[in-house]
Amino acid sequence: MALKFAVNNSLSAITSLPSSISGGALNLISTQTASSSASLEFSIDGTYDAYVFKWININNSTTAGNFTFQVSTNGGSSYATTVTSTFFRAYHNEAGTDSTLQYDTNDDRAQSTSFQPINYIRTGDNENGVGFMTLYNPSSTTFVKHFIAESNDDGTYAVHRFIAGYFNTTSAIDSIQFKMESGNITSGTIKMYGVA
Repeated sequence: MALKFAVNNSLSAITSLPSSISGGALNLISTQTASSSASLEFSIDGTYDAYVFKWININNSTTAGNFTFQVSTNGGSSYATTVTSTFFRAYHNEAGTDSTLQYDTNDDRAQSTSFQPINYIRTGDNENGVGFMTLYNPSSTTFVKHFIAESNDDGTYAVHRFIAGYFNTTSAIDSIQFKMESGNITSGTIKMYGVA
């Protein structure tokens, strides 16, 4: 393997990296905006080794509940891939009288085909959820598919959620669906990025 060196002594003068060096950049692939949507779905074509999803101002003003996701290995015909996950959260209320860090057994999964919760959305018009998730190597036909997510939601509490797990399949994941546990996604945006 040949080593690559900058040809001058000032890093500020470097205008580009050699083509063999990956920059780890996020490349925006797709943006979807909800408008009383039952779900938002994205196709995964396997171009990248990792995909990042960012959800921004997800709101459900009719039914409070979990914002969830699941993946498909058959082009979105079904979303029931076996998942095992861990889920914990930290919260603090506006009055400063209640705070904790706790594991949440209601939202983890153990070899389940259910949708995985990643955020909790309350019903107030000014309440919403935000977060991000990375799905690793979804096109592998050798290994299980890991994911890591974090989210934050509001109300009278600030709640930060931490979720991680894997889809127990060696089939390539080719699509992903986000939806509310109950009701529609009233508004909000989800962006899908490939990690170069």
